[in-house]
Amino acid sequence: MTFIARACAALAALAVSTFAAAAYPERPITLIVPWGAGGGTDATARIIGALLEKELKQPINVVNRTGGSGVVGHSAIAQSPPDGYTIGLITVEIGMMHWQGLTDLKGSSYTPLGLVNADPAGLQVRADAPYKTVKDLVDAIKAEPGKHKASGTGQGGIWHLALAGMLKDLKVDPAAAPWVPSNGAAPGLQDLVAGGVDIVPCSIPEARSLIDAGKVKSLAIMDAAAPGLYPSLPTLKAQTGSDWKMAAWRGMAAPKGLPKDIETALVTAIKKVYDSKEYHDFMASRGFGVTYLPPAEFATFMEKSTNDLGATMKAVGIVK
Repeated sequence: MTFIARACAALAALAVSTFAAAAYPERPITLIVPWGAGGGTDATARIIGALLEKELKQPINVVNRTGGSGVVGHSAIAQSPPDGYTIGLITVEIGMMHWQGLTDLKGSSYTPLGLVNADPAGLQVRADAPYKTVKDLVDAIKAEPGKHKASGTGQGGIWHLALAGMLKDLKVDPAAAPWVPSNGAAPGLQDLVAGGVDIVPCSIPEARSLIDAGKVKSLAIMDAAAPGLYPSLPTLKAQTGSDWKMAAWRGMAAPKGLPKDIETALVTAIKKVYDSKEYHDFMASRGFGVTYLPPAEFATFMEKSTNDLGATMKAVGIVK
């Protein structure tokens, strides 16, 4: 009887375990956004959250955890219990913050669930600027180091590194184009239009309204292909021969140590969201790029991004 009782108990435990795994998720899920409401990362997270609700049959609560140049939100994702009920949309800054001495976190601090977006940097100047090509602009920078100022983010931010990396790759001292810190691409672009700076390297969606208004022109895109918004925009390589690429990217992640069955459920749901017409239509309406990498490839991508950003930050002198 003891043997039979133990066998029944074991079978019952197995049944409960199997049911629990199959039942995930059983309650609402929190999706942490490390940046403020109303921005591109927030908008991307909210469309993903809305579509994930349909796939997972549970509410997805999008929560903005801002502060510390992205450290607060990224830390909140990494430090949550690895139970599948807290996930997050991590961003390119995770490959930059530890180089600045802000945190020990990096891409390997998470369970990667999939890259879902990337917006390459364009190289913007005023519409009436005399430069017709990137080569014209670079020649002007080399001819008069220090004269041509650039802006679009804080010191050491993603767009600063986009320009610095491009100049470094073209054998030009990044300091030859002084960086004027700003609170983002929008104020940087306004300063460009006003004549306070001469260059703003930022994503095409961020510059779109001023490009369409005829106040700003983009000389090239730091990517392998022209953007969907402007198919005739040349690539940096076509203009200069440089293979330098830079993009602001976003990817879904969970705390490290996520159980495999829950990871599989989330990855499957996120891929369905990414493949959906609703997601592609929303991103296209905002001008956001759609790029997907599954978990293993996303992890490799983050490692390369971290190394490339670190090398550029060292060249600019902002590694601590």
